[in-house]
Amino acid sequence: MSATPTTPNGAQAPTPPLLELEHLHVTFGDTVAVNDVTLAIARGERVALVGESGSGKSVTALSILRLLNDAQVSGAIRFDGEDLLARSEREMRGLRGSDIAMIFQEPMTALNPLYTVGDQIAETIVVHDGVTANEARKRAVALLGRTGIAEPGKRVNSYPHQLSGGQRQRAMIAMALACRPRLLLADEPTTALDVTIRAQIVELLLELQRDEAEKRGMAVLLITHDLNLVRHFAQRIAVMEKGVLVESGPVDQVFASPQHPYTQRLLASRPERTVVPVLPISPVLLEARDVSVDFKTKLPGFGGWFRAGRFRAVAQATVSVRQGETLGIVGESGSGKSTLAMALLGLQRTVHGEIEFQGRALGSYRGAEQTTLRSNMQVVFQDPFSSLSPRQTIERIVGEGLALHRPTMTPEARRDKVVAVLREVGLDRTVLYRYPHEFSGGQRQRIAIARALVLEPRILILDEPTSALDVSIQQQVLKLLAGLQQKYNLGFVFISHDLAVIGAMAHRVAVMQNGSIVESGDVEQIFATPSHPYTRKLLKAALDH
Repeated sequence: MSATPTTPNGAQAPTPPLLELEHLHVTFGDTVAVNDVTLAIARGERVALVGESGSGKSVTALSILRLLNDAQVSGAIRFDGEDLLARSEREMRGLRGSDIAMIFQEPMTALNPLYTVGDQIAETIVVHDGVTANEARKRAVALLGRTGIAEPGKRVNSYPHQLSGGQRQRAMIAMALACRPRLLLADEPTTALDVTIRAQIVELLLELQRDEAEKRGMAVLLITHDLNLVRHFAQRIAVMEKGVLVESGPVDQVFASPQHPYTQRLLASRPERTVVPVLPISPVLLEARDVSVDFKTKLPGFGGWFRAGRFRAVAQATVSVRQGETLGIVGESGSGKSTLAMALLGLQRTVHGEIEFQGRALGSYRGAEQTTLRSNMQVVFQDPFSSLSPRQTIERIVGEGLALHRPTMTPEARRDKVVAVLREVGLDRTVLYRYPHEFSGGQRQRIAIARALVLEPRILILDEPTSALDVSIQQQVLKLLAGLQQKYNLGFVFISHDLAVIGAMAHRVAVMQNGSIVESGDVEQIFATPSHPYTRKLLKAALDH
């Protein structure tokens, strides 16, 4: 048994950090991704590495495991006193998954679709611990149970696609903990999850870390842009901007009095309520009464190949939107909110009930009237990168609707209109000849909004328009949308799982669960005194509420 380290005067020496980054520098060609980062993590500590997209936080985490291809890495990365940059690749393979493990943002891409989750967890145990396959499988079942998966003995035989998003993330956590690591790197572990599942995963990680910290001093480095998660989970925070660590310290201290302008800006980027009251006499633009949407499905069993079943995605939904008003629709994945939105646009086939635009049934519009209807109802999607054609210039993307709906417009007039609407969303004419990949996520979403506005619609369907954006960019886009609504008296249907965004933007809210609207009414009233258990569950799960 080794003696406790002491200083020359006989006092006990301070325990060295479990992980120490010293003047870490990472470049890809001429691009500097991480610039002179120094950070230490003690045994049993929970540290959050925070920053927006491109800040270098994920590159920093991947550099610890030496998983960066084509990168030049300098400085020092010391784990338990040993410099990882000096280790051979073979030594690193032995370290990955055993002493240092990682949880990735999207488990569907991190898990192998060809193997059961049990096989994948067991393989990790066999490789690193050298136990028998039977023993590894028993441990895999125990780990799945420990991470809160119901019926772990059955789920151990499931493939990744057979699990829900929350179950897949629990399986990823089980795999990461399989060999009892001393350092857990969690890269945006809750970003892709619904609000209630997100809260469950955070509580699970907190419980597991505390348990493992007591047993073997496991530390966690959490990589995230979610400040509410940081406040709830971490003990210390380190803030990165453009590859540089600009501020660090205890979470409570940094949140209470941030010193760096970037940290101040991040903390100030929470959605603020910007709605303007809507007059009761404002005309109703869009109204749906008892709307249901069905999808055909194959029935289970042999006969299912020859008989079609029916799945009701939306059940008897009744909503309305006035001029200048925002209706928020909230719910978890699979609740039916996006299906309802497509029905409101007239883009769902099997729809029962009544949908009217300006007092007239959608089905009664014909020919040129239908073209006018389409121009009056526009949609902005969640991910602008997938909704904007990569082969078209911004001028063509934004002006496409004009070419279709106003064919008599001259090319010069069309370009002037495109320039004007781009200016409305904060972009100038220099973007006309560029392509979507040349822009940031926030800029692409501005372009998507410009495309929707160019036809001067009366109503916009906004399907998770800010969920893919960083917190400060999200705030900018929300302010832009609020300003455009006030200027043009637009009606918004705002779909989101983010209750803070709905609280900031909406006048009224409809809460959806399993295809049904379980509660609706004034946002402030429902958020203050929710009557339905599901609404209360959603609000409780939102860490900032």
